[in-house]
Amino acid sequence: MVAVMGRPSSEPSHPSVDGPMSYRQLVGAVTPSAFDILFSLKFPPALFTFNTSHIIISIMAPAATYHAPDGRKNGDLHRDYIDDRNSSSQDTLYTTSNGVPYPHPYETQRVGENGPLLLQDFHLIDLLSHFDRERIPERVVHAKGGGAHGYYQTTDPMDDLCMADIFQAGKKCPISVRFSTVGGESGSHDCARDPRGFSVKFRTDEGNWDMVANNTPVFFLRDPAKFPHFIHTQKRHPASHLTHADDSTMFWDYLSQNPESVHQVMILMGDRGIPDGWRKMHGYAGHTQKLVNKNGDWVYGQMHMKSKQGTGFITQEDSANYSPDYAQKDLYNAIEKGDYPGWDVCWQTMTPKQAEELWENQRINIFDLTHVWPHDQFPLRKVGEFYLNENVQNYFAEIEQIAFNPSHLPPGIEPSADPVLQSRLFSYPDTHRHRVGVNYQQLPVNAPRVPYRMANFQRDGNMAFYNQGSRPPYLSSIEPVSFRQRTVDLDKTHGHFIGEAVTFLSEIRPEDFKAPRALWEKVFDEGAKQRFINNVSGHMSNCSKEEIIKRQIAIFREVSEDMASRLEKATGVKGYPGIAGLTFNGTHNGMANDDSKRFANGLAPPKKVGNSIPDNNGAPRAGTHKGSVVA
Repeated sequence: MVAVMGRPSSEPSHPSVDGPMSYRQLVGAVTPSAFDILFSLKFPPALFTFNTSHIIISIMAPAATYHAPDGRKNGDLHRDYIDDRNSSSQDTLYTTSNGVPYPHPYETQRVGENGPLLLQDFHLIDLLSHFDRERIPERVVHAKGGGAHGYYQTTDPMDDLCMADIFQAGKKCPISVRFSTVGGESGSHDCARDPRGFSVKFRTDEGNWDMVANNTPVFFLRDPAKFPHFIHTQKRHPASHLTHADDSTMFWDYLSQNPESVHQVMILMGDRGIPDGWRKMHGYAGHTQKLVNKNGDWVYGQMHMKSKQGTGFITQEDSANYSPDYAQKDLYNAIEKGDYPGWDVCWQTMTPKQAEELWENQRINIFDLTHVWPHDQFPLRKVGEFYLNENVQNYFAEIEQIAFNPSHLPPGIEPSADPVLQSRLFSYPDTHRHRVGVNYQQLPVNAPRVPYRMANFQRDGNMAFYNQGSRPPYLSSIEPVSFRQRTVDLDKTHGHFIGEAVTFLSEIRPEDFKAPRALWEKVFDEGAKQRFINNVSGHMSNCSKEEIIKRQIAIFREVSEDMASRLEKATGVKGYPGIAGLTFNGTHNGMANDDSKRFANGLAPPKKVGNSIPDNNGAPRAGTHKGSVVA
């Protein structure tokens, strides 16, 4: 039996969300022609029934196969995703991949009772050749993960700041969420000490909006070219093939040469380093974005997802007692029991003028992924909430193949000049095209769900399932497509970015230690401080180079002398008195006691210092924004 749920053809082609919505309804909208095709079929009347409240069509398989009824084109015949996803074993017949029934999956063809196999045995060749290709490349980061489906609803409209339709009063949309660790491979432990990925695909009426977030508000770096280098230190050693749990030399070597990482390191080695599953952790965009309203006015914003379940953590000592798939099991079982986890969606916002003043007066850079916005100055504003209420039917189809992209933004949400965000706008879709394929957005879990028929001029490529029929693959005057008016002029929503080309690398400065110092002095209680010292010193015990430990303690000393002294006692290593006498290979040292130690790798920049190390360190200084938007 095939069941299709939808609305009458006079209404939008996607189902509305009147509460917890089914992913089954969602994927039905991926094939906008399926509803019309079903009504066009000339089946015998006894084969189908109607329930007009939801337009449920039940089609019972006829006794004989029906081939292309009159008026229907043979090319329109294809398998239906909803049918495939929801069919049971009792409804199926075993066949080869080309649909030929086969009596037994274990049978093979051979010469006599003890001779060699026959090459003509398509069933066996088909089986083995597909098996050889079952695995696609795992994600280069965030490989271990899981997720579920659910729905989002706007509870407190934000249309005064953002024109995005999803933020209008009462708007709802289906979502899919994927949680993950960062460094480990797909079989690694859910309770590893590692940041967690927290990505949400909002299927809005204006296209997909992907929020690619983490469970920490900051990250280890702010210079985008460092990312591959950093991730390599989180992977296995090229010779020993050990992770940093057994050999932490690479791990601490990178961190001790890039001191801007210290804020994230403190979070990682603190209690939040191993959250108690995915349900009990917050999510943070980390990056600054821009929110544009219908008048073209805009503000900067940072999105937060606050867990309705509260937060919890697992200690390093207890982590070994948990299942390797603890977080996945915890989420799956909670949803199966009807205990649907939820999160509040909140935004911090500031005007362009406030962003300039924040740098000039407090040396907080909103384009810096290692800095945070003060909550007392920029409080959270709730806009909505979401719940996860449906487990996936097939992990590979709905989680392994789901693809999030920070450049997937609806009208009203735009990227800022944050350089790490800018680099991710390229890297994420690039890795999806490599890992899943150029047509990855045609997969049901990735396809947009919109009330209009989509059209563009992207054609062909590997595994093109939807190829837009016979419509012209160019901007045609013979058969033109429709267009929507531009929502806002770009020149009204950007900063005053004019200047010569420069080579840029950030510089470590005293302001980079303010937030980590507040974390140690005002947030960590005595128990949290001691657990932090134990976690760091225990991890450092697998570092084979004492020089690396001495440098890292010097970085921690810039945060707190108390912290450095405790680490010296715990490790038995005397750290350097501070970073003033150190040269870093990964960053310029703005706290160096002479210029010979200031430049990364000890090499002066090719141009004057002001170009490579500007005094604003990449922040939006006074005058960055045009006069019309700084009010």
